[in-house]
Amino acid sequence: MNFVFISPHFPKVYWNFCDRLKRNGVNVLGVADVPYDELSGELKAALTEYYRVDDLEDYDQVFRALAFFTFQYGKIDWVESNNEYWMEQDARLRTDFNICTGPKLDEVTAYKSKSAMKAFYKQAGVPCARYHMARSCPDALEFVRQVGYPIIVKPDVGVGASATYRLSSDEELSRFFEHLPEQPYIMEEFIRGEIYSYDGISDSRCTPLFEALNCFPQPIMDVVNRQDSLTYYSIPQVPQALREVGRRTLKAFGSKNRFFHLEFFKLLEDKEGLGKAGDFVALEVNMRPAGGYTPDMIDFANSVDVYQIFADMAAFDECRQKLDGEKFYCVYSSRRDARSYRHSHEEILSRYGGRIVMQERMPAVLATAMGDQMYTAKLPTYDQMQEFIAFVQE
Repeated sequence: MNFVFISPHFPKVYWNFCDRLKRNGVNVLGVADVPYDELSGELKAALTEYYRVDDLEDYDQVFRALAFFTFQYGKIDWVESNNEYWMEQDARLRTDFNICTGPKLDEVTAYKSKSAMKAFYKQAGVPCARYHMARSCPDALEFVRQVGYPIIVKPDVGVGASATYRLSSDEELSRFFEHLPEQPYIMEEFIRGEIYSYDGISDSRCTPLFEALNCFPQPIMDVVNRQDSLTYYSIPQVPQALREVGRRTLKAFGSKNRFFHLEFFKLLEDKEGLGKAGDFVALEVNMRPAGGYTPDMIDFANSVDVYQIFADMAAFDECRQKLDGEKFYCVYSSRRDARSYRHSHEEILSRYGGRIVMQERMPAVLATAMGDQMYTAKLPTYDQMQEFIAFVQE
């Protein structure tokens, strides 16, 4: 089997995907725009061959890389980056090389466009926020009269909470339209709820081989816009209600052979047309792993190896790993350089050193959303996790 991995060096933990694929006897062929010498030793050891392009944004160069690999190794069976940014390019490559193990170009719009997602949620029977495509202020005011303030506005195609805003008055709405970007924007009614993500890996029948849960107690929009410190955590159990809506969503989107990250609101209050407090309401789908080091957090919380589960899915269309290991809460808590904190870095390491599984400076490309300095800890109880968060953030 020939597996082309696009940009396998970023995030840096993605060498694990390549390593596990290699263990399964797969030819792992890397394409990226950094010199070979700058790849980590682990990634070099996992790659059968590496093709450097000058610019991954240049489709012709990436196309030629796959053509070279096809000449050298035969038909390409997989193309994947597991990265939102390259999802459309991955799909175009699958289309041009007739690779059927992932979405092709005509399918990927449903994964990337927030407005296009709405029809799939309806098909799945999963409620979602009412929406309106932002075109003019008078048009938007009509939508506001239906749903009331505040409303959320965000790019129809975008990653994370970048350029996402809460508007709470006619004045704010008017100012938004005075500087409306050229890219399409979607407006949605505001929902009071905590964000939970249903994460996992699906097989060729859109059936999850593995399921996990992450909780985001802070609105990511506020973390980005206000540069708050970020905390979120992996929980060792998936509630049955979320499991049911998550599985229906996977089927509706036809999400086969994917690492998935599906986001839902858990309502904090009754919401007419959506449900009762405690119900799950669709937010958006992401057909790739959650950002940053979340795959590793899922591993720590569930005593599994999601990189191996993905490799087993790709090579054998099944999970060959036991999923009954010890369970933990795995929490990510970060700090901002611009803020002051009561406890020093050394105090954190002294108090929680035995529980901290990762701690490092975040790369600049991730720091806007995820903070400058992060601490990730594995703890046996919810209360101990909350104590850790309070100590780091105080």
